[in-house]
Amino acid sequence: MRARHLAPAALLLPFTLLLAACGGSSRAEGGGGTGSGTDGKGSLTLNVGDQKGGSEALLRAAGELDGLPYKIKWSTFTSGPPLLEAVNAGAVDVGAVGNTPPVFAAAAKSKIKVIAGSHSRSDGETILVKKDSPLQRPAQLKGKSVAVAQGSSAHYQLVASLKKAGLTTKDVTLNYLQPADALAAFTRGKVDAWAVWDPYTSQALDQADARVLTTGQGLVNGLSFQVAAPAALDDQKKSAALKDYTDRLRRAQNWVFKHPDVWAKAWAKETGLPDEVALDAVRRTRGTAVAVAVDKAAVASEQQIVDSFAALKLIPRSFDFGEFVDPRFNGDLPPSGTAPRTYGKAH
Repeated sequence: MRARHLAPAALLLPFTLLLAACGGSSRAEGGGGTGSGTDGKGSLTLNVGDQKGGSEALLRAAGELDGLPYKIKWSTFTSGPPLLEAVNAGAVDVGAVGNTPPVFAAAAKSKIKVIAGSHSRSDGETILVKKDSPLQRPAQLKGKSVAVAQGSSAHYQLVASLKKAGLTTKDVTLNYLQPADALAAFTRGKVDAWAVWDPYTSQALDQADARVLTTGQGLVNGLSFQVAAPAALDDQKKSAALKDYTDRLRRAQNWVFKHPDVWAKAWAKETGLPDEVALDAVRRTRGTAVAVAVDKAAVASEQQIVDSFAALKLIPRSFDFGEFVDPRFNGDLPPSGTAPRTYGKAH
């Protein structure tokens, strides 16, 4: 890659680190770093799928991996879709994904169950253009090329944004690219726009000469999920571990909101993001998440995504999303529509 045509190495490196498990394969070279080791003790092992700078980094920073009465074996994936392929195959017991990967997995009749949810602000779900782009509103995307990761939360955000503007995906040229490749295409001007999520949004705004054309606020549900393998839920001991694991994640998220600077520094170290970019992403999106029940309203909201993708023939069939939800861990969690936290004006 020649630097004059692509983003500088200093910019590309953090994106590459965030996609360290290239192709969605798990990374397990031993050691003890993120995605490469095992935490806890005991005879039971919970196999957890993760993304770089994801659940493991969060739990470790918040001290929630201390005193773990079972083992967690971590595997790292590039994004939600390959992680859910591993859940379906039984290689992973549980993993965190956005609101759209479960739709694609369920449409393919994967063996998955949504067991926990969180609700975040959607300011980080964006369609980006270059600062000097003539595009000023989503309706002007007609006839333009847009980079997006297929089956990602950004994919639905793009669909919803186009719909609001009176357009469909047939009115644009979709370039299905994972974030690192999309960044290169965006930087080189090979695409007119890029639909993406935080922390990529924050980094592109900081370092890739980007500006926000529109966000998902008010258009997407802001939900993300823990998705488990039915076989793990059917195992009494693993089910108990899953309950404990989701409780730890909820406590860790509460900790993040109270300590955004500390978490941003830990997240930056884990991913290679610049400190200021990580803090922007925490305040814009990541720190605003609140644990919520996977309730009827959440199912109905996800059903809208199912129906939208089915109507556009982006998934092969429509189906009842509720069949892929197990609400046993809802407990006294607040409703899925509970407002996310906020640090004030989005950065």
